[in-house]
Amino acid sequence: MKPNLVIATRRSRLALWQAEHVKARLEALHPGLRVDLAPMSTRGDELLEATLATAGGKGLFVKELEQAMADGRADLAVHSMKDVPVELPPGFVLAAMTEREDPRDAFVSVRHASLAELPPAAMVGTSSLRRQAQIAERHPALQIRPLRGNLDTRLAKLDRGDYAAIVLAAAGLKRLGLAARIRSLLSVEESLPAAGQAALGIECLASRAEVLALVAPLADAATGACVLAERAVNRSLGGNCAVPLGAFAEPGARGLRLRAVVASPDGRRMARADEEGPASDPEALGARVAERLRERGAIEILQALQP
Repeated sequence: MKPNLVIATRRSRLALWQAEHVKARLEALHPGLRVDLAPMSTRGDELLEATLATAGGKGLFVKELEQAMADGRADLAVHSMKDVPVELPPGFVLAAMTEREDPRDAFVSVRHASLAELPPAAMVGTSSLRRQAQIAERHPALQIRPLRGNLDTRLAKLDRGDYAAIVLAAAGLKRLGLAARIRSLLSVEESLPAAGQAALGIECLASRAEVLALVAPLADAATGACVLAERAVNRSLGGNCAVPLGAFAEPGARGLRLRAVVASPDGRRMARADEEGPASDPEALGARVAERLRERGAIEILQALQP
């Protein structure tokens, strides 16, 4: 029987979990609907030795999935929102963002309980310049080294002793039943998350009204508003993987509270902003926070990162 919908997904265990999660929710919402997965390898999955900043950025994880939708081989794609570029190609839309998981970063180690307990010069692995900068600011004696690969690959590198500790998104560990690997969680004050961290986004062609209608009930309004605010900061500052930028929004007394940081990779220069605004206009809040960051030195930090 031909499926009614096909979801394009990366082949990693976490990406497949995310796609299966959306498949199950769609089939539960729409009895009789059949959803299949189309797993595929992306350029980001293949370039394991380069950092995202040097390899070409977050779009490496989504281009092949978008091509499958454009070719008619898939109807929608499920992404980790932190992997989605702030500008989508013409003709594509984010149809829904589902309820967010735990957005914090997680400290994972075989022998140590926290970053503070690591000995001087201990090697910490992370794929993120944002994490690198914030860890370096608080723990300048540590060595921070690139760590690429899917979640299982990163854990395997830790377990064989390549690193004293690694820092990962808590959401991925929890979704795969690996919460027991988390030794401690970093507060958002210690490590401000990436824009969209722990939220899932569903992308499709804007012209596919029937797909948009099927997906619409999966949207979580609160998550969507928070992630739009975070992505607006990123967009306003031209954020990409070469920019250590964190942005995190949550419900506040006046609608949304949005915190953001731009940092030099060594953690020695930081521009921070913390603002509140109505949830009805999250992108305006994001733009305002980006302007505060500019006023506090973000442009100088970003210019210093230019090759």
